[in-house]
Amino acid sequence: MEVTVKKLPESKVEMKITLPWEEWQGEREHAVEHLGKEVKIAGFRPGKVPRDVIEKRFGKEALLIEAAEHAVSHAYPKALAEKKIEAIGRPEVKLEKAVFGESLEFSVVTAVMPEATLGSWRDAVKKVNKLFAKQSDALDEKEVVAELERLSEMRAKLVTVNREARLGDNVLVNFSVLQNGVLIENGKSEKHPLVLGKGVFIPGFEEQLVGMKEGEEKTFELNFPKEYHAKHLAGKPATFQVKLGVVQEREIPTIDDAFAQGLGKFESLEKLKENLRHGMLEEQKAKRKAEHRTEILDALVAHADIEYPGVLVEEEANRMVREFEMQIQSMGLSFSGYLTQMKKTEEELKKDWVPQTKKRLAAHIILDALADEEGIEIDSTDVEAEMNKTLQHYKNTKDIEKNIDMERLYSAARGQLRSEKTLVWLESL
Repeated sequence: MEVTVKKLPESKVEMKITLPWEEWQGEREHAVEHLGKEVKIAGFRPGKVPRDVIEKRFGKEALLIEAAEHAVSHAYPKALAEKKIEAIGRPEVKLEKAVFGESLEFSVVTAVMPEATLGSWRDAVKKVNKLFAKQSDALDEKEVVAELERLSEMRAKLVTVNREARLGDNVLVNFSVLQNGVLIENGKSEKHPLVLGKGVFIPGFEEQLVGMKEGEEKTFELNFPKEYHAKHLAGKPATFQVKLGVVQEREIPTIDDAFAQGLGKFESLEKLKENLRHGMLEEQKAKRKAEHRTEILDALVAHADIEYPGVLVEEEANRMVREFEMQIQSMGLSFSGYLTQMKKTEEELKKDWVPQTKKRLAAHIILDALADEEGIEIDSTDVEAEMNKTLQHYKNTKDIEKNIDMERLYSAARGQLRSEKTLVWLESL
């Protein structure tokens, strides 16, 4: 088999493959066998149709083309392996020459994993590391106090009162939002809980409820904020029709030893504070680590030159949309409803995200290239341990190895561990 490779734009390659007759003539038997199973001919059982009958039914030319297609499907993966090409997506195959007794010639155009030209990135990464090395993990006592206050507010006792609503009260409100007399989409809610003064609703709404009593109704005008997430409503006026439901005073517990003991295993307020400090410091470290790595990756991307194949961008965009859809659903919202509210289609969303998509792809590609360049590898036992963590989620699933592509899982686990090891190395520069 002869293979020549030509690089094309957008991270694609064209492979010209020539297969001598002696290497592909045997595929004619496979073609006969395949067609014999596919076609029903009276008097013969499927798969038992003689060769001469198949040739008479389909013609020698059709059999030759079928044989050529079989040969292509076998030769193409071998050519990729021989030239060490990591192909992605669906290849475009063109049969150039398929003649009885002669060499088979075909060409394949396929997208490949892009190569990253990394440029002078080392000084930029060292600069990032130096900047983050100056930062220290410190916690202001005010932050601990604020967290204690948040915990106490979460455990506030609600006491129904017969008076006007005040800032700080918990209320239930029925409301409708109209524009030009027409109810907007998702613009109606009943028994909607609000803590007046928290500012979770659009500016001015909660203030309008202050002074109202249970059962009282009110209509007022407000403008949506200019930065409102639903662009078609941003900055525009609307009419709000409200009816106040129950008014509840919030009795917030005193922050003392008894409060700490009521939260569980803490014997005193000081023990609770120690636990909070530890947890908040760990959270702070994790946040700083994530920011550090983001800065490193941004520096690498800024100094790299990458050609992005369309199929890879499409795959990553689809992955990002599915992740976003899960986030929307976890908030109890409908993804299709979100798209309608934003007046966008899924394709438009993916188009808007192209810069982010390429940035995410670049991070994977660059880390992989650096790992190759620096000889960073992962022990197979570590990969298998990481695989087992994933497989634990499916421990009750029957025939697990039939349901999961183990080779793909191994590759994903190895890639994840290798990227982590590469990032740790980058942080050490």
